[in-house]
Amino acid sequence: MIPLLSAVGIVLSIGVPLFEIYLFAFGTAALICFGSLRRARQIENIDTRHGLVALLAISGVWAALHVGYLIAPTTGLQYGFYMAGLIVGLSTVGPWLYFCSAYTGRALHHNKTYQWTAVGVYLGIVAIKLTNPYHGLYFTATEATVPFAHLMITHQPLHWVAMALSYSLAIVGIFMLFELFAQVDYDTTPFVVLVGLTALPVVLDIVGFVSPLFVDITYSALGVAVFAVGVLFVYIDRFESIQLAGQYDDPVIVLDEDNQIRDFNSSAVGLFPGLATNTGVELSEILPAVAVGETTDEIITQRQNGKLRYFRVSTNPFSASHARLGQLIVFTDVTNQEQYRQELERQNNRLEAFAGMVSHDLRNPLNVAQGNIDIAREALSSGSNEQLSNSLETVDRTLTRMETLIGDLLVLARQGQPIDDTDRVSLAHVVTDCWEMVDSVDAQLVVDDDLTFEADPERLQQLFENLFRNSIEHGGQTVTIHVGALETPAGFYIEDTGSGIPQDKQADVFESGFTTTRNGTGFGLAIVKEIVDAHGWTISVSNGETGGARFEITHVTTHVEQRPTDEPTKIDRTA
Repeated sequence: MIPLLSAVGIVLSIGVPLFEIYLFAFGTAALICFGSLRRARQIENIDTRHGLVALLAISGVWAALHVGYLIAPTTGLQYGFYMAGLIVGLSTVGPWLYFCSAYTGRALHHNKTYQWTAVGVYLGIVAIKLTNPYHGLYFTATEATVPFAHLMITHQPLHWVAMALSYSLAIVGIFMLFELFAQVDYDTTPFVVLVGLTALPVVLDIVGFVSPLFVDITYSALGVAVFAVGVLFVYIDRFESIQLAGQYDDPVIVLDEDNQIRDFNSSAVGLFPGLATNTGVELSEILPAVAVGETTDEIITQRQNGKLRYFRVSTNPFSASHARLGQLIVFTDVTNQEQYRQELERQNNRLEAFAGMVSHDLRNPLNVAQGNIDIAREALSSGSNEQLSNSLETVDRTLTRMETLIGDLLVLARQGQPIDDTDRVSLAHVVTDCWEMVDSVDAQLVVDDDLTFEADPERLQQLFENLFRNSIEHGGQTVTIHVGALETPAGFYIEDTGSGIPQDKQADVFESGFTTTRNGTGFGLAIVKEIVDAHGWTISVSNGETGGARFEITHVTTHVEQRPTDEPTKIDRTA
């Protein structure tokens, strides 16, 4: 308060009468509020526009009534202007809260319960003010000559109750704004200052109550005028872009007309950490996968907290004051929907594989079996035991293959189901147990290092067994298989010393039914792919340094860094 009183003292010392200062302050505030209405009507957001227009219009009337109170020639007119100002001024609380709720993306201003409660409270307080001449509990009025001739108002207890309620509600609106400013990773300092200036008249109210240098009236209209100038004439573009970026819970990036990053919310920084230090950089340099310049329903994938998430990217232009400012990029999390869609697609693929298997892979051996049964019957009738024996042996092999195919198909269908629960597992422990289940004599398993991660133990065992059998089937009984941890991205590898996979075949090895051996079913690696997908991991295949096949499974949720052993653990199997 001391600097404020000192400023008033300086103004008075240079010969400006305090009465003229009051007239100038409130008159200017009224003109600013009314003059800002046209600018406020250009705000794009309808609810924000309505709230701000109402706040400016009512505050302008309030400031004009203060001017009338100051210049009215009789005490009766002064009393009337002051009473009208009390009623009009109280009504600014509603538009202020409406504006704050709309600007911060809330829906409180549309709540009918709040609206009718506010109207009821307002009418009750107005009734108390209008009946003040009868009870005198709101204020008393006497003529005064200090600091100039005016009708001096002495406020009574009910005034302070109403003021406490009004300012408490105003603070709720300020809290909404500050919460938005804290959410948006953008320089909101000018708006923090502007909102602070709307609260500055509270200090003037207190000074008017305790000091004879000020008239004891409400000064809130002055704060609204300053707020209007700052928001609508100085920072209008930033005002609207902050609202756009802050009203979404989803990640949002605001671009300027040159597609450079202009603003973003905290959710966007959590999804794309590189944004934090790249304001003013073209979006394509940070997120080349995001298309700019068209409204799309493109789905992008992003790793967040170790899990694969899916986001629908929508691109929309926005403007302020009817001038194009740039584009708004919204990333809507559609992980659940996309996972469900992918699961349906996998199920359809499994059904197609089943249909293909029934129509081809099972029908062919069935025809062979039926044909050999006919041959066996002929041999039985002709007495040819050798021909009968060969035919029955062929039938036995054919039925065994059919049984294998059916078993693999059932495994393929089960292993692709979504995983609900996972356990913490040790890479070294799991592969050692799996190795005991693989039928091999001279093959060797070498565990290069260990890793602890989350997985479904039963399906993980199936994964390793299939990969081990694949290495032995294609690399021979003396193959050596290495298993170890990957650093970036986190995961593990399985690499053998076999002949490897031809480069033109590597893209096909995970397809159902694909096999390079006569006796293979083509479902072993397809089952591996289903297990990897069900965990949300990624699998790739290449040839290692020794020329053998190398499978890398990445994006695994790990608990500790891989623990290299002093010497790789070699596990031999001998009969």
